[in-house]
Amino acid sequence: MSRFRLRFHLQEIDLRSGVTTLGRSEECEVTIEDPLVSRRHAQIAVDGDDVRVIDLGSRNGVRLNGALVEGSASLKDGDRVRIGTQDLVFTRVQPKEPSKKGSRTTGVLRLCAKCKLPFARETSSCPHCGTSEQTDDETLTGTFGNESQHSWSVQLLLEATDKALRMGRVADADRMLRRATGLFEDRLVEGGRVEPEQVAHAAMAAAAICEATKEPSWGGWIPRFYGRAALYPPARVSVRLASLVVQHAEIAPLVVPLGKALRDGDLVGEDAEAFARLCELAS
Repeated sequence: MSRFRLRFHLQEIDLRSGVTTLGRSEECEVTIEDPLVSRRHAQIAVDGDDVRVIDLGSRNGVRLNGALVEGSASLKDGDRVRIGTQDLVFTRVQPKEPSKKGSRTTGVLRLCAKCKLPFARETSSCPHCGTSEQTDDETLTGTFGNESQHSWSVQLLLEATDKALRMGRVADADRMLRRATGLFEDRLVEGGRVEPEQVAHAAMAAAAICEATKEPSWGGWIPRFYGRAALYPPARVSVRLASLVVQHAEIAPLVVPLGKALRDGDLVGEDAEAFARLCELAS
């Protein structure tokens, strides 16, 4: 009979016959300390050679090779299961293969606050950005492509930001938005593109945090990032930003460069009108 494992960046976890629960709770066999993971997020059920992944009604769902799992789905060797922002690779181990040293039946992953990559909690520092150690699985998420993975990760973080704001947890919203905008920045550095609608989503969340904290830094991020991304804000963002300019005079000088760079035809209709009013207010 075959054996089965889940592969992470730095560790492998044996899947025994029966059910293995994955989630944020310490009571799960596999604990992932990611705020986008539900306390009991998913299960992997092993019954002989039949293995299935089961969504336990998680808020952000379970994806199998990029497709959303409805209820449960069968797993085959090499499948990639995504929960939260993390990918787990399901592998079938041939009986003759000896057990690898360090394989575990339980595990806990921690997310690095700087590089957003997971590592074993027993490790004292992140090996991705704190040491010279490199992962031996460079294609962990290669199946989806960098652009689709980036967009999915950003969307989950933005939805988590919205949820935190609705619950009045501004500090948590701030933390989630910093991670999302960090992914935006990384994308620009790599020469890639960012989704205008996701940028607008982030801008509205940034405005909400700015208004809740009465501190202008997130308000200033909005025009600065639009400038770096060579984008112009849609009407709803311009209107919200104009309100912040009234509240925080120091944001106005950050809007002026956007207005000077505007070319005829870049914006039309209500987007152009709202942006023109914003620029007039900031000048």
